[in-house]
Amino acid sequence: MPADEARIEDLRRRKAQAEAGGGQARIAAQHSKGKMTARERIDQLLDEGSFMEVDPLVEHRCRDFDMDRNVIPGDGVVCGHGTIDGRTVYCFAQDFTVYGGSLGEMHGLKICKILDMALKTGSPVIGLNDSGGARIQEGVASLGSYAEIFFRNVRASGVIPQISVIMGPCAGGAVYSPAITDFVVMVDKTSHMFITGPEVIKTVTNEEVSFEDLGGANTHASKSGVTHFTTEDDQEAIDVVRELVGLLPSNNLEKPVPLPTSDPIDRKSEELQDLVPDDPKKPYDIMTAVTEVVDDGAFLEVQQDFARNIVVGFGRLGGHTVGVVANQPEVLAGCLDIDASVKAARFVRFCDAFNIPLLTFVDVPGFLPGASQEWGGIIRHGAKLLYAYAEATVPKLTVITRKAYGGAYDVMSSKHIRGDYNIGWPTAQLAVMGAEGAVQIIHKRRIESSGNPEQERGRLVDDYTETFANPYRAAALGYLDDVIQPRETRMVMSKALGALLEKEEIRPARKHGNIPL
Repeated sequence: MPADEARIEDLRRRKAQAEAGGGQARIAAQHSKGKMTARERIDQLLDEGSFMEVDPLVEHRCRDFDMDRNVIPGDGVVCGHGTIDGRTVYCFAQDFTVYGGSLGEMHGLKICKILDMALKTGSPVIGLNDSGGARIQEGVASLGSYAEIFFRNVRASGVIPQISVIMGPCAGGAVYSPAITDFVVMVDKTSHMFITGPEVIKTVTNEEVSFEDLGGANTHASKSGVTHFTTEDDQEAIDVVRELVGLLPSNNLEKPVPLPTSDPIDRKSEELQDLVPDDPKKPYDIMTAVTEVVDDGAFLEVQQDFARNIVVGFGRLGGHTVGVVANQPEVLAGCLDIDASVKAARFVRFCDAFNIPLLTFVDVPGFLPGASQEWGGIIRHGAKLLYAYAEATVPKLTVITRKAYGGAYDVMSSKHIRGDYNIGWPTAQLAVMGAEGAVQIIHKRRIESSGNPEQERGRLVDDYTETFANPYRAAALGYLDDVIQPRETRMVMSKALGALLEKEEIRPARKHGNIPL
């Protein structure tokens, strides 16, 4: 065989070996668990025919523990770029059929190259994680590659969107890369994340816990808040990523791409008119307000099962992507607690980093009282949300639907921390606290000395309610830009957003602030 033909044949063999991964038996094992292979995941993620692979022929260079006898081109991770709805994205998918997807030196450096290319071109990066962790045979070289990835995740933070999809095991130091990225998607039953596994925990603490209870998707969705989206299978996870990418800009120098909508911006919603109950103690679902205001009722909720007393997510208003933050009266009366404050703060900071306007719905009676909250640092954690809103320079639109009490009023995108357009419904109540608590403090002696304490308390509560349980005093002071009928909320906020889209705000030059982490 001529030399040139031999070289071509060798290239074909190597490419075929890379595409075959760990072989048909291991691919079948992957499928038997309800999981796609790395290449199947990329094919589903990207527009058809758009994927261009990078480094398909990279091999590990470990010569210990008989690794030199088992060399597979690609080294257990498929990397490259393509498009989602025509927009360029970079991606990598760990291949569990090759060395269990374990991360060795060259495997890690392939991922680093993708992160570098994404940063240079200002494109989102998506990681599809399915790995047994650090490749033990490669020792510190494996750990070094992990650290190189972490460094790049930090450098890219706030510059390009980073999305991690956990589609299998992700343990030990490997969890820190997804934790640094902007959004984590986990597949139920097949994905797990933890620093130390059940066996180590049992050895050290004598505590028995299953993989699912320790680090499964539902655990991280409802208890730890590590994951932002939980899906039933690989395909649904990929669909969520595609939807999310469509709502985001490619980088921090761009704005989200607006889409035409057939939903009129002047559409009125009669369902909002009587949404807030007459009884101030009665809950209602703030999601009704959110879906009635955004285009076509389409809303992608983030961290749906974590800190459910606050709602965050993405929608569109007049075709423009907006980040929505809303107190949820159905859970803990909408109080802000530690988890809700952290959840909302991180979301607000993401939106600000990527030029996404904020739409805030306020119905908050205050911060959740209790010794556990105080000892857990509600002061510090609540300050994170205050800091995030005050720091944000994107357009900030605020709707006060009912209660806006105490320090929580200030925190929730109030005029005083530079909300751009703040309105209230006629049911809005802006005050230091509720009427009953306020009267008990202000008029305690007067009530006690009265001939009929209950009657006097009731009269004073009525007086306080008439004075403060409405939005008009705040509007008279300019703290609200308007008071509107609830049915008009979409129309008013759409017009306000249109006027604020080119907003620019100059802040003092600094390296960075010191948010109370």
